Amino acid sequence: MSRIGRKPITLPQSIKLEVKDSEVFVSGKTGVLKRKILEGISVEVDGNVVYVKRANDDKKTKGYHGLMRTLIANMVEGIDKGFEKKLEIVGIGYRAEMQGNDLIFYLGYSHPIRFPLPEGISAQVEKQTLITIKGIDKELVGTVAAKIRALRKPDVYKNKGIKYAGEILRKKAGKSGK
Repeated sequence: MSRIGRKPITLPQSIKLEVKDSEVFVSGKTGVLKRKILEGISVEVDGNVVYVKRANDDKKTKGYHGLMRTLIANMVEGIDKGFEKKLEIVGIGYRAEMQGNDLIFYLGYSHPIRFPLPEGISAQVEKQTLITIKGIDKELVGTVAAKIRALRKPDVYKNKGIKYAGEILRKKAGKSGK
């Protein structure tokens, strides 16, 4: 039995979880999230405790068991508290600003880069070099943060670019010319 899959998920008071037509709906004060239940997995709600069970011991179903439990737990945590990722912009002249629902980046290119935020994601720019991305869907928050980081990945020779807050970059030595 999967150690993660057999752990029960305890629902906070303000969150409601429903199972309809092989889909899980988690709703609360911040919004509603839904996810399709993977094949061979069943979700049972008993009061404020949720159990994820599997139908058989196939290798594929065993893998889905822990995954589905984690996905549901992330949905519950996202509705309850939300998720956030912080990005730092490093480099002379590199900066960002909010303009409506878009992020505008100045990253050393000949033009500014406009990054429209998807629905359900909010961003906050502090000090022009620190960006906080917030949302209730953990997968979407991580995807948006990765796409923003990909606009100008950290350079290993100059340590310039967009990096996650707390990310440690190892600087490489350049050529040793005469």
